[in-house]
Amino acid sequence: MTFSIVAWDPNSESGTEWGVAVASKFLAVGAAVPWAAAPVGAVATQALANLAYGPDGLVLLRAGKSADAVVAELTGADEEREHRQLGVVDAGGGAATYTGTECYDWAGGRTGDGYTCQGNILTGPEVVDAMCEGFENASGELAVKLLAALHAGDRAGGDKRGRQSASVMVVREGGGYGGTIDRAVDLRVDDHPDPVPELKRLFDLNRLYFPRPEDLDFVPLDDALKDEISGALAAAGYPGELKEALFAYVGTENLEERWSDDDVIEKGILEHLRSR
Repeated sequence: MTFSIVAWDPNSESGTEWGVAVASKFLAVGAAVPWAAAPVGAVATQALANLAYGPDGLVLLRAGKSADAVVAELTGADEEREHRQLGVVDAGGGAATYTGTECYDWAGGRTGDGYTCQGNILTGPEVVDAMCEGFENASGELAVKLLAALHAGDRAGGDKRGRQSASVMVVREGGGYGGTIDRAVDLRVDDHPDPVPELKRLFDLNRLYFPRPEDLDFVPLDDALKDEISGALAAAGYPGELKEALFAYVGTENLEERWSDDDVIEKGILEHLRSR
């Protein structure tokens, strides 16, 4: 009752990434389907989902198993495998998909270079085809390409029962808040009449608050800019010495991932301040 894409990007400036995007007429699909860990790979478990495929699949990937081997081992040990659906991308970008014979129509999947798309109870195979095309034709970071695939599948028909939830997860080593974990993107829309566009809105906010290092752009604080910022901060309720007032504003607005102690301001902070 779900459609998903599992993929990797070995060419990210920030380091290799793995991720999953998924949508379904199912409450909080992001709590069940996507599993990922850097630098080992990613898993989507769905249909009459065996949720243990997620953590167990990551254990197998961490042990160096290929995507094909992970699918074979997980489904081979499962008596209910004909009701399961599974997508896996391994540490080297190998992709595999599995659809049990008892999954409800339309059900199936396709693999491509570094990705796999799969779904069940879909309006038809055009959903998976659209997802593959959307992913391959998109440019930008992995999360952008995953969302493009999800949007394409959704607009091609998606889950034939309707819409309810969606999720996107991307991992890379040190990619999380503060650089201490691998979860670079982890967003969920748990219950919404049109969850895929709402997920895109949340992702745009995620880019503001948790920018990738290569997206940061610092501007020197010359006298004219200092005057402008001081005035804007005072009007916003942050008077006083410029860097102290700016630091307080940044902390309140959760923009600390864009902060620098140097005599500069990051463009995202400046644009955010100007917009207020």
